[in-house]
Amino acid sequence: MANMNGLQQNQIKLGDSAKTDLRTQFAALCYRIKDDKIQFCVITSRRTGRWIIPKGWPMDGETPMDAAATEAYEEAGLRGKISPRPVGVYSYYKTRTNEDELPCIAVVYPLKVKRELTKWPEKKQRQRKWLSRKKAAQIVDEPELREIILQFKPD
Repeated sequence: MANMNGLQQNQIKLGDSAKTDLRTQFAALCYRIKDDKIQFCVITSRRTGRWIIPKGWPMDGETPMDAAATEAYEEAGLRGKISPRPVGVYSYYKTRTNEDELPCIAVVYPLKVKRELTKWPEKKQRQRKWLSRKKAAQIVDEPELREIILQFKPD
């Protein structure tokens, strides 16, 4: 389904208990400037190996932006300056172990990477890759995330 701007958007289908079906996650759009060009970090998902950005569930005692920064560390081994202002939201279906799909939205916070660690909690479970804006947008599946990457302007 396209919106007024022509952006392709995933349609989320909610069941009878619509109030409890949709889940929110917080994501980090990790970027750096190298040779005057912006690069984005993408990682593989653990189950399917798709290219995604770090994201996770809300955490007790953490703000949404802090939760996104925590996910960048745990999933990608990246530390940096997280913006308090999200740059967008995208929708997707999270496949769970019992093979049902959970409709989710991810609120995306930009994180300017200052340190790239050689060891991090999920290093053995994921691949990490730095890509140009165009390549990062091509490699992710979600149309809304693709548009967020294409439109992002660093501070």
